[in-house]
Amino acid sequence: MNRLQGKVAVVTGGNSGIGYATAKLFAEEGASVIITGRDQATLDAAATEIGAGTVAFKSDVANMDDLDRLFARVKQQFSGLDILFANAGVFLGSSLQDSTEELYNQTFDINVKGVFFAIQKAEPLMRDGGAIVINASTVIHAGMPNASLYAASKAAVRQLARNLSNELAGRNIRVNVVSPGYTRTPIIGRAGYNDEQVEGFFAHVSGELPMRRPGQPEEIAKAVLFLASDESSYVVGEELLVDGGYGTVGAAGVVRG
Repeated sequence: MNRLQGKVAVVTGGNSGIGYATAKLFAEEGASVIITGRDQATLDAAATEIGAGTVAFKSDVANMDDLDRLFARVKQQFSGLDILFANAGVFLGSSLQDSTEELYNQTFDINVKGVFFAIQKAEPLMRDGGAIVINASTVIHAGMPNASLYAASKAAVRQLARNLSNELAGRNIRVNVVSPGYTRTPIIGRAGYNDEQVEGFFAHVSGELPMRRPGQPEEIAKAVLFLASDESSYVVGEELLVDGGYGTVGAAGVVRG
């Protein structure tokens, strides 16, 4: 449908998982796409698969110099920006007793600091009427063991969307949130689990979901496309749960109050 024809979009963490699926969909819908990540090899491979002139830019969202270089490249190559999908994030599960200051800093530097300053540095380049989508998580609606730091970081960026929506409303820049549920992406494996443990994890959580299965990155990408496109032109500061019903219905089919 070319819903993003002529638009320029930056997707942080666009070399895998939800970011990759979203960048691919953006390109299919006509956008010029810049993907970022911390590994050049996977970035280059993802850009080749996405095609359509996709730019792969190595950048760590927690590093301010990297962010400055990223948006300088956007300005130089594209002059402006229409869409930012602040997607890059990490899940580092740990119990209360096993959590360390290092783990805290790593989680919040990437999941919160990285989102806030990516938006701050993107905003001067964004054209009036642009769209910012933040990737949060359904865990902010339910208590999960060993996920306190992760959940707190995602709750923080959900609140950022509310406040920044007010700040940017004068330029008609909309800030919204997509909150995925359990989704088959590499993020679980990167938390230190082997393949067998990952499969066991998804088998277990599938029993908790009304849809009885984890989501696919492409399903989340469709929600991000909606929030990034003019189809959501009157949606501001909102959170779209894409979690198979987990955050609203729960496993037992009882609506959460």
